Amino acid sequence: IFSILSEWKKNIDNSLGDYIAAFIGLFILLIVIIIFLVLKLQTKIDENGIKYKFYPFQVSYKNIVWSNISECYIRNYSPISEYGGWGIKGGFSKQTGKAYTTKGTTGLQLTLKNGKKILIGTQKKEEIKRVLETYKRKYTPNEL
Repeated sequence: IFSILSEWKKNIDNSLGDYIAAFIGLFILLIVIIIFLVLKLQTKIDENGIKYKFYPFQVSYKNIVWSNISECYIRNYSPISEYGGWGIKGGFSKQTGKAYTTKGTTGLQLTLKNGKKILIGTQKKEEIKRVLETYKRKYTPNEL
């Protein structure tokens, strides 16, 4: 921000248009910084299913009940080649599905019974593995 302001002061001609353009540019930069500071991916796993939200873009949790999940596991992924980066992303192909990630390369991969795929990024791989083991019978078909 300081380097932008110093360069702007060197080239300013004190017109109202320059002041408005500088204000708009700084305002947009400030909004982007604030969004990155409050950006948070939250995941809750319980006996009912998996809930996630990507705040501030999703203010309420999206809920996926166990009965709608056909497959659920932890996997490593390539954010750039599979999804085009971090954030809320649609995969480059239908095989990868949608991703909700903030950083890293580890995620909770869900395959729903309707064929859709969702990847939820995580920094708590071991914790999620333990929780999934607890609820494994919820998303695994009962064998006869």
